[in-house]
Amino acid sequence: MINHIDLSSVLRRTVCEVYSDLVTRPTGAAVRTQIERQLADVSGRTLTVIDFSHVGLLDFSCADEVVAKLLLRCEAATPPRELFFVVRGVNDSHLDAIETVLERHGLALVVEVLDGPPALVGAVEDGEKRIWEALCLRPARSLREIAQELGLAHDEAARLVESLCRRRLVMRLDDGYLAVGAGT
Repeated sequence: MINHIDLSSVLRRTVCEVYSDLVTRPTGAAVRTQIERQLADVSGRTLTVIDFSHVGLLDFSCADEVVAKLLLRCEAATPPRELFFVVRGVNDSHLDAIETVLERHGLALVVEVLDGPPALVGAVEDGEKRIWEALCLRPARSLREIAQELGLAHDEAARLVESLCRRRLVMRLDDGYLAVGAGT
């Protein structure tokens, strides 16, 4: 299932009808709380696209509240849920704030810059990035095929793929793996 959240709509419903900027920590917390309420109704494996296309400014405190804390809370959820995220419609200033807070918290996320392909941003090892990019090009491959294609030892490929799955950047399928954001 794909779940689409337009942040500008959430912002207008939550804070102010004419407001399009995500600034101040209380604003970010209010928006994140509304997103969490929407996600509470979602069950099963779900890809949530958070759309920044109509958001003006994004300051670091809002990026921390809306992006980093949302990811951290999803990681800590009990029982664990199969929630995956892609952030879409990001401009360069959004990207700067998002990347900074992701790195600060040791997180990573799939981001689609305006009119650009998906990219993995945040705290990501080179090997993780190589595997994610390879899976974007050709999904649903076995661990053995991934290791062979990238010239990695099986144990190293297994460690990297497991890290990507745990961080919700790759989905485990019956017949292999799929990079989150591939084909969204």
